[in-house]
Amino acid sequence: MDKERILSKIDELDNYLMELEEIIPENFEIYRKNIEKKRACERLLQILIECTIDICFILVKELKLGLPSDEEDIFKKLEDANIITSDMVKILRGMRGFRNILVHRYGKVDDMLVFENLNRLNDFKKFKKQILTFLRHQ
Repeated sequence: MDKERILSKIDELDNYLMELEEIIPENFEIYRKNIEKKRACERLLQILIECTIDICFILVKELKLGLPSDEEDIFKKLEDANIITSDMVKILRGMRGFRNILVHRYGKVDDMLVFENLNRLNDFKKFKKQILTFLRHQ
């Protein structure tokens, strides 16, 4: 298994997470009124989610867990292989759905929904912890 590739993606995840944490407005009103911060937050959330999904795809491929039928299937494959928990599967499915909202309905994104997701950055840290725990035992 190419641990270096996975660790590189985790490093990328950490960097985007730090960038986002540095620019998150302290409240919704500031977020709503500052278009540059708003768009930067949306884009960084999208990239963070895509990076997380990339890590999942790499693991499924490297561990030869089978050909996933779709993105959601990769999460189930990782759960079945005891790499992530069922709670993490639910979190990742939610992230994936939110990413789709950002990508496919960009002009109609609910500002409050984005701001609420900015308060869920610990989900990325939990994901990272589960992946690193798995990698340590390999």
